[in-house]
Amino acid sequence: MIIGVPKEIKTLENRVSMTPGGVETLVRRGHTVLVEAGAGLGSGLSDAQYEAAGARLVSREAAWGAQMVVKVKEPVAEEYGFLRDDLLLFTYLHLAAEEKLTKALLDAGTTAIAYETVQLPDGSLPLLTPMSEVAGRMATQVGAHYLEKPQGGRGILLGGVPGVTPGSVVILGAGVVGANAAKMALGLGAQVTVIDINHKRLTYMDDVFGGRLITVSSTEPNIRKAVQFADLLIGCVLIPGAKAPKLVTAEMVKTMKDGSVVVDVAIDQGGCIETIKPTTHKEPTYLVGNVVHYGVTNMPGAVPRTSTFALTNQTLPYAIKLADKGFDALRADNALLLGLNTHKGVLTCPAVGDAFGIEAVAPAQAL
Repeated sequence: MIIGVPKEIKTLENRVSMTPGGVETLVRRGHTVLVEAGAGLGSGLSDAQYEAAGARLVSREAAWGAQMVVKVKEPVAEEYGFLRDDLLLFTYLHLAAEEKLTKALLDAGTTAIAYETVQLPDGSLPLLTPMSEVAGRMATQVGAHYLEKPQGGRGILLGGVPGVTPGSVVILGAGVVGANAAKMALGLGAQVTVIDINHKRLTYMDDVFGGRLITVSSTEPNIRKAVQFADLLIGCVLIPGAKAPKLVTAEMVKTMKDGSVVVDVAIDQGGCIETIKPTTHKEPTYLVGNVVHYGVTNMPGAVPRTSTFALTNQTLPYAIKLADKGFDALRADNALLLGLNTHKGVLTCPAVGDAFGIEAVAPAQAL
């Protein structure tokens, strides 16, 4: 198969979808890999390294002209023209928050497989997990930064110092993102509260962290109370493939302290905080009242070296299956089949259909 690796063009997105090691693996299996010149520079990977691995350096148009295109982020508007009915696209899509992209993929007839909906029998999301780990850890790091007074925050050191109360971190969601955010916040010495609807997950968090954090069942009154006292509020809610529920209302945000910070990692799926909106690494924050909001939709792009290797470690085995077997890889691997979001003008992700009122069919039926 001919595989294309275009350069990411989302604002300050420096990740790349394949390392030279991944290229070498595919080339040794008889595939052709077309890498857009400069695609890896943001992650510290040179064109020479890709050439040495067996890639052909090409233009953007040539990379997109491959049979299968492997990306990191969803196509942006200026890339819609590259979509076509004989293209297999393998990338993060987050379609429930991207109606225009959903329609563009359907209109073009593109077969699109979303990293974030590839799901194993145990319910885990192997291709979302590495970036969730990065984003969770970054959320606490970013929040601590914006709590500094020169950044518009309250002027709080999350861990405090002896004799001074530490900052309060409230985390909505105890999944992969929430667990990693909690790990970082506890490491800094903050007071940490984790809220989740799943009691078993809260029990797990309590056990893993040795009772050092506060676990709270997710109810509206509990969320309202916790938000009011948070110095840093981190949104980590995920419903696979679906739009995130708005757990924190604008009225709740009004009760937050001046200079407190909101970081909503769920922004890729629309966000779980009503006042959040997408931002970029170029302009990452804005104020609602006197509360700092951070809604960058590609947080891991700020640490591309770490993120690129973490992501491609997980995506490469699936890319190999698709390159070796084409659509038969979907039929043979149910986890990969669940990643199918669009095929030949048909929507195959019910959660996206629910978000936009579009009829969806089962992936197997579409194939």
